Amino acid sequence: MEEFRRGYARLCAAPQEPVLRRLRELGGARGRLDLAAQGLSLETCGALARLLPGAAPVTELALGDCGLSEEGAKLLLHGLCSNTTVKSLDLKGNNLRTVGAEALGKLLRQNKSIRSLILEWNSLGVWEEGFSFFCQGLGANNSLQRLDLRNNQINHQGAGELAMALKHNSSLQELDLRWNNIGLLGGRALLNCLHSNKTLKRLELAGNNVPSDILKAVEQAMDHNQERQTLLSETQNRTYMLSKEVLSLKDEKTRQFLDLMDTIDKQREEIARSGRMSAAQVSQLQEALDEQHSIMNSLKAKYGGEKPCPCRWLQMTEAALALSEQKVHSLGELLSAAQQERGSAAERHVMELQQQQQEGVDRENKLLRDLSAASEKNVLLRNQVDELEKKCKVQQHQLFQVKQDLTNTTAELKLRAAQAEERLEAERRRFKQSLEDMESLRLKEVDHAAQHMETSERAMQDRIQRLEAIRIALEEQQRLEHLEERLRLMTESRDEAQHCCLKQKQMVAEAQAKASQLSLHADGLRRRLEELQQDLNSKEEEKVTEVNRVKAELQEQIGHLQAERTAQQGLREKIAALERQLKAQSSNHREALLDKEGEISVLLEKLRTKEADISRMREEEAQRARFLQDAIMAYVQGSPLGTHSSRR
Repeated sequence: MEEFRRGYARLCAAPQEPVLRRLRELGGARGRLDLAAQGLSLETCGALARLLPGAAPVTELALGDCGLSEEGAKLLLHGLCSNTTVKSLDLKGNNLRTVGAEALGKLLRQNKSIRSLILEWNSLGVWEEGFSFFCQGLGANNSLQRLDLRNNQINHQGAGELAMALKHNSSLQELDLRWNNIGLLGGRALLNCLHSNKTLKRLELAGNNVPSDILKAVEQAMDHNQERQTLLSETQNRTYMLSKEVLSLKDEKTRQFLDLMDTIDKQREEIARSGRMSAAQVSQLQEALDEQHSIMNSLKAKYGGEKPCPCRWLQMTEAALALSEQKVHSLGELLSAAQQERGSAAERHVMELQQQQQEGVDRENKLLRDLSAASEKNVLLRNQVDELEKKCKVQQHQLFQVKQDLTNTTAELKLRAAQAEERLEAERRRFKQSLEDMESLRLKEVDHAAQHMETSERAMQDRIQRLEAIRIALEEQQRLEHLEERLRLMTESRDEAQHCCLKQKQMVAEAQAKASQLSLHADGLRRRLEELQQDLNSKEEEKVTEVNRVKAELQEQIGHLQAERTAQQGLREKIAALERQLKAQSSNHREALLDKEGEISVLLEKLRTKEADISRMREEEAQRARFLQDAIMAYVQGSPLGTHSSRR
């Protein structure tokens, strides 16, 4: 690792201190290089790309949340293509896009050492062309065992590309696709690819809007693959053990046969050596006998066939001859006994060796019979597995049909609930629109009344100014008529404002009535939802009875039905959440109505203040009129015309 750090410092003009610190912390260790959340620059990516193809002492490389650019990710992945030490690669949270997907596809095609690849929190599924290239690389890979594609915005088309890749891949065992947007079509494509893929043991599809029946079928396929892998591994282990035992027995048999041949060769050599010794002894005895015969012949020839005299020497010769013949006979018997004993010992040893060889052959035949029985049992197990697969497929088909009916019913119920929600939402929008229209109309009418009051006030001021301007020239009667006319107009405007307020109150009452009707309609929809829920419960009970019938054949369906029940509970929770939202919205509507009533009360208060101002102004005008009338009367009485009129 120290050489790796020095190489990085040499290749970078401005090496990043966090990277140097991480490399320094590892020291001479050979293992995990963690550069997560370090913000690697393009220069650092280029230096690492040049160092990784060599004998880098790294088996795990963590580059999560590094903010890699497209070019930096391409350089790093290109450097990893020829690497043979990295087993685990973590690239989560780097927002990899088209260029990154293509580089990953090339990496999967060329690299043969990576076993785990983490690509969580990226955007590989957004660009279809790049993700298709990535899937092609996955299909050509034969070393990757774990792949994490969570939160990559993969849609149903991307799931179809993955399904095509899984049909050709034979090494991947774990695939995590949680929190994408695969949907119904993508789930079906992945389920169909599992009929040809027998190596995948774990497939996560939560948070993808995949129907529960497809999730159950995928889970069953995973269980089936696990059981198949378990049986296959057990069969391979047993076959390996049997073949190993057969090889050991063959070696033992070969060793025993070689030992037997060595023993036979040794016995033959001993027999040949004893035979040579016996032949030498026999030849010596034969020579001695021939000498004795030659002596006898010479004696017979010497005496010329005459009768031997009974001399002592002849007796001694005959005694020696008899003794020699007795010795030759005894030696011959000893030789024949030794030969017979050696022959019987050799025969016994040969028979023992033949018996041991026969026992080895019998053991080999027994092992061969055991191996053939094991192979027959393996064939029977395979046949049973095939029959179980067929039965499982038939039951899966039946269960799929039942679940399809349940899905159709659930979809119909969901469609009805969605239609009810749409109608409720339409009623809400219409009610909201009517409230907005009433509010806008009320605001327009208030503005119109305010403008009318302002114009009337301005007209009143103009009229007052004109009356004041012509007050001296005109008589008091005309001024009073104008004032009465203005008062009448103000009274009419006040009546109109009151009428508008009554109309507003009526509209608010109608809105409240509509709100109550909508609440009643919402209650009816809620009851309808409860009825639908009861129907759903009845359907669920029918499904439970059907699955209980299937449970007698396959007990594994219990867990799946429990998962289905949890999904239904999730639907109930969603309905409860919708009801809570409806209550919250109705409370918001009530609060809005209360706010509108408060605003209406404020406007009424303003109207009362305006009426008070108008009455005050009327009193002031009446007082001023009385003052003017008194002044005019005083003026008229003080003038000569007034005196004359008084005299008259």
